[in-house]
Amino acid sequence: MRIRIVAVGKLKERALREVLDDYLGRIRRYAPVEELELRDASGFERALATDERVVALEVNGEALTSRALATRVAEWGEVGKGRVSFLIGGAEGIPAAVSRAAQHRLSLSSMTLPHRLARVLLAEQLYRAFTILRGEPYARED
Repeated sequence: MRIRIVAVGKLKERALREVLDDYLGRIRRYAPVEELELRDASGFERALATDERVVALEVNGEALTSRALATRVAEWGEVGKGRVSFLIGGAEGIPAAVSRAAQHRLSLSSMTLPHRLARVLLAEQLYRAFTILRGEPYARED
């Protein structure tokens, strides 16, 4: 499995950058992960490959438990080349055409989150998903 987090905007806050980098490093123990920062939402279409699974993070997307996300991550990793891109929009969200083209729409919360916090939350949940899949103690889901 290969994971990409594709987000509008640059994560400038040093403290958030450190937390995100920590979780990205943890994820790399299980799967390659990269982060792509877009200048604006028009970059989504150019950034996506045809052979990857696209998951748009949207407030009205499907709400999953951490365990259910872990199951999905495992499933997505087994399909095709196992490439998954998670999209995080900016202030205007993800363009409608990009959202419609995504195979999945996922909600991290029914509340609107700033893109920089959504990025950190997504990375933590992906790390948690891998620990759940491997039965490691971090998740404490049981």
